[in-house]
Amino acid sequence: MMTQTPHRPKSRFIRMFSLVALLCLGAPTFASAQLARSSAAALSAQDSAMVAKASAYLQSLGQARGRFVQTDPRGTKSRGDLYLKRPGKMRFAYDAPLRLLVVSDGFNVSIADSRLKTFDRYPLGATPLALLLAREIRLDRGVIVDRVTRGTDGFAITARDGRKKAEGHIVLSFSSSPIALKSWAVTDAQGQITRIDLEQFSAASGLDPALFVLVDPRSLAPGSAKSRR
Repeated sequence: MMTQTPHRPKSRFIRMFSLVALLCLGAPTFASAQLARSSAAALSAQDSAMVAKASAYLQSLGQARGRFVQTDPRGTKSRGDLYLKRPGKMRFAYDAPLRLLVVSDGFNVSIADSRLKTFDRYPLGATPLALLLAREIRLDRGVIVDRVTRGTDGFAITARDGRKKAEGHIVLSFSSSPIALKSWAVTDAQGQITRIDLEQFSAASGLDPALFVLVDPRSLAPGSAKSRR
């Protein structure tokens, strides 16, 4: 039987689910909008246009699906499938041997680890997923954009939390023609880097609503109230 640990520190949540950690520096609930506005004013007109372009692209992703490859600071790679349905809903399903499931249903983020036999739940608004799943995505609000870097086939946005400057920074990389999110990486306060590369990530339609439901397995155990219904 899985156990729920509601008082587990949020740092444990971040370490357990590195993909979410890559969004934490941009979560609007953790950032200073005033500092972000002053940072945006320091960007060139071209850089500001690229940030606006990235925001518009992310906003356009009502439904999307794809594969991801996560590389942790030790170089260990984990793979899985991801599904997105904005606002509020997302699913990350790690391949074996992890078999970790992370699901946002629009209200809560639930994490089921079949190996550790644990089940955890957090309010969506208190987690880093709030940025990507917001009804309105604005990369020029709630974060400090340090720089925009252009390459031969795309560009990257480096941003950090305006209120937690020691926490590190995040780099989101996009292709240009057509624009698409390719990868993102976070560097933490200790200089450790976790990277996510997206594969076959594209807009989708008609995603099964069941993808965004993760039931506490304890409620399905014999003798539970729900199992008797």
